[in-house]
Amino acid sequence: MAVKLERAAYGAAAQDWDPGALPTPFPRTIGPNALRYLEEVVASGLRTDMVGRFERRFAEALGVKHCVATPGCTPALHLLAMALPFAPGDEVIVSPISDYGTVMGLIKQHYIPVFADTAPGTVNLSAETVAPLITDRTRAILAVHKAGLLCDMDPIMALARKHDLVVIEDVCQAVFGRYKGRLAGTLGDAAGFSFDAEKTLGSDTGGCLVTDDDALAERARFLGQSRGGVMQPGFGRVHIAEGNALRMPECTAAITLAQLEIIHDQVAHRDRMARLLTAALGRIPGITPLPIPDSVDVYSPWMVGFSIDPAAFRCTADEFGRQCAEAGIPGASTCRYYLLPAALPFLQERASAHVYPYSKPPASRDYAYGADACPTAQAFLETFIRWSSFCEKYRPEHCDLAADIVRRVADANRA
Repeated sequence: MAVKLERAAYGAAAQDWDPGALPTPFPRTIGPNALRYLEEVVASGLRTDMVGRFERRFAEALGVKHCVATPGCTPALHLLAMALPFAPGDEVIVSPISDYGTVMGLIKQHYIPVFADTAPGTVNLSAETVAPLITDRTRAILAVHKAGLLCDMDPIMALARKHDLVVIEDVCQAVFGRYKGRLAGTLGDAAGFSFDAEKTLGSDTGGCLVTDDDALAERARFLGQSRGGVMQPGFGRVHIAEGNALRMPECTAAITLAQLEIIHDQVAHRDRMARLLTAALGRIPGITPLPIPDSVDVYSPWMVGFSIDPAAFRCTADEFGRQCAEAGIPGASTCRYYLLPAALPFLQERASAHVYPYSKPPASRDYAYGADACPTAQAFLETFIRWSSFCEKYRPEHCDLAADIVRRVADANRA
């Protein structure tokens, strides 16, 4: 008899919480033009170019040359991996605290992810944690702006240029965040975005990649929209490359376009509320909120969180998070699963067994994965509690209430 697995849930299904007194993202706020755009798609007999319209608007909003719309951010990053001129066994240095979608494309293309540790006290990698991992097989750095906190990109870019590396940004949790006046997704060579239902710019699903690189954008459209096919006179379609069908649906584009029209006010509001909440949490003894770097001009958080000082409390971080959830913070919990080297046991199995691409060749050395590969990130997640129900519906009174809940749980568990 087949073993029935407890499958992971996403979107609204993963956030089916009792909201209590705090807002939750669902039901999502939908842009007022969504129904009109959807009606255009239907009334046209499916002949609108809603995808093209969204791509142009999003590119204009970011100030980039190219936007290629995809069914989600995982496909967007996969398409970037397909379009880059790398070979099996090439290495990409990646943030260790993220989601499987960040690395799926690398794995499918038989590149080797190398996880850089995080900088102390943060959820992000840094130039200092990346530099020791660069080898003659390194081709790119994939920097994740986790929880909307932008990586310190100027030193990362300087390091990348020194070693002729491509820099990819994962902006799934930081849409329209700003670093030193510049928008997330415009700081590197290319970027992937998420428009999944639970994300900040939430549509029914969807994502995109952006770049100023004409050749990279053309390659991505060829592989992801034309499936690697060209037209041969007298014959028809011929596939000269191994492509994929990674096109955003027209109805998804319609909803996402409507969401784009309301996102800027929402992000500005999230920034204000997240800073209020961060300040309030920082006043609670034993609680350290995620630090917001001075370089982050606009904080566009998909989720917020804090660390507890284990010496200050009688309970574990898991118990602290559970009590916060029971007291009214939806989804409050630890999130050790974000530690990718530990959350992808199949990679360890392949690397240990030297399964392609970990065979030599194409690999140039032995690789190992596991929680201890990134000890700073592992230690951080042991005491970190997050809630991904933070949204643009928060008002100052909700920030006060959330901080009060954390304070009451802290006081009840003090050592």
